[in-house]
Amino acid sequence: MSRPLKQTRIELNNAVFSLPDIVAKAEGYFEDEGVDVELVVPEKRKAMLAAAGEPVKQHTAIQSFLWHEGIEKGEFSVYHACEWGQMRRTQDTCAGVKVITKRAAVSTQAIIVRGDSPYNVPQDLANVEVAVNFHAGSHYITLAMLTGYMKREQVKTLHIGIPNQRFKALMEGRVAAAAVMEPWISTAEKLGFKVICEAFYNGLEVADPTVDDGIFHALRRAHIRAVDKINQDIRPWLHHLTNEVPADIVKLEPSDLHLPRLRYNHPELYTQAEFQRTYDFMVERGLINPESTFDKLVSGRVAA
Repeated sequence: MSRPLKQTRIELNNAVFSLPDIVAKAEGYFEDEGVDVELVVPEKRKAMLAAAGEPVKQHTAIQSFLWHEGIEKGEFSVYHACEWGQMRRTQDTCAGVKVITKRAAVSTQAIIVRGDSPYNVPQDLANVEVAVNFHAGSHYITLAMLTGYMKREQVKTLHIGIPNQRFKALMEGRVAAAAVMEPWISTAEKLGFKVICEAFYNGLEVADPTVDDGIFHALRRAHIRAVDKINQDIRPWLHHLTNEVPADIVKLEPSDLHLPRLRYNHPELYTQAEFQRTYDFMVERGLINPESTFDKLVSGRVAA
């Protein structure tokens, strides 16, 4: 007699980040590992996808959870996002959430401008507002990229929600530059926009206390199989990315995506050395409390 499957819910994020979850679910890898996984689109994310996105000047005016606040409300028990943002949200949690592993998706963000923009190199963006999502990858990667080219006080960021909102703001001339991930980078290139700079970065997976060791290891094994499937041939799965771009912006085809941008690794342990590098970056910029140390934010099983 087969044992009943353990159950958990994982947040469904942008497809470029969540592709290992999508593949593992479609291929039955979660069930093979004894876990019944529901992929959840948070209610707040649904609302944000339909909204225009209001600009906000200061990161202190935005709460760190964004649509990920579903984990605080019991909508789901696991989600993954950028390394910096996960550290900040784990600091802010009231639900006992901890970092459990590095995520499988190695993502890239690019700062883009319209094709008719006078800006061509990162130095041109000194004192130019770049639309980002505060407390998310676009925010932190913009700070990291541009401070290599100008004084810190010359880096200007403006919060405009999720990538479709930032892209529309750029198309309509409401902002001069925006930071986005795939499939929006390829969308920009298809429309003749310019990529000013681009960088890859890691993400982290976090979970609430309901994710025990058995579920943790089962999810990790399923994600490893999914990454191997993706890396064998990602093309059958590319429609999950291109479907995120509305046809009234452009008809994005899977062939429009630049495949070397799409990188997936087996999820790895998150080391104290990696944490310290990011912690120092965030503390120096007032983005996390100095008291939020490795032992407070990262699960012991990850440090083992």
